[in-house]
Amino acid sequence: MKITLLVVGKTTNNALDSLIADYQKRLTHYVPFSLVVLPELKNAKSLSFEQQKQSEGEMILKTVGTSAYVVLLDEHGKEFRSVEFANWLQKSMLAGRDIVFVIGGPYGFSPEVYERANAQIALSQMTFSHQMVRLVFVEQIYRAMTILRGEPYHHE
Repeated sequence: MKITLLVVGKTTNNALDSLIADYQKRLTHYVPFSLVVLPELKNAKSLSFEQQKQSEGEMILKTVGTSAYVVLLDEHGKEFRSVEFANWLQKSMLAGRDIVFVIGGPYGFSPEVYERANAQIALSQMTFSHQMVRLVFVEQIYRAMTILRGEPYHHE
């Protein structure tokens, strides 16, 4: 069982890249984890929002395959407190399937990606940049792992 964070487009902020890499490294002590970056669309400005979602959706669907448990990070998804997320993640991991969390492009997901998804979660009712979401979510996965191990990282 492994966890993958699948994202559309690379991070352009070196400081964020460094922080994300730090949490990625920490996570490898708990679970096989990878960050997969899909390339940004070429000539995206010449495409409508719907065309962009469709093209990104095709790349996402090719990458996630058919056997993984796919979780979309979506503003309409279920919200969790950190301890609740840790418990949810533990149950999902115990099912034995690889988990792929997906952060889509700036206009969301195509209908086909929503159909393929097994679950949707939201980080907050607030809106974050797609680059910031990566950092916040990788940190939350790390936090969940420390909660599950009873380590002192999370205070409640």
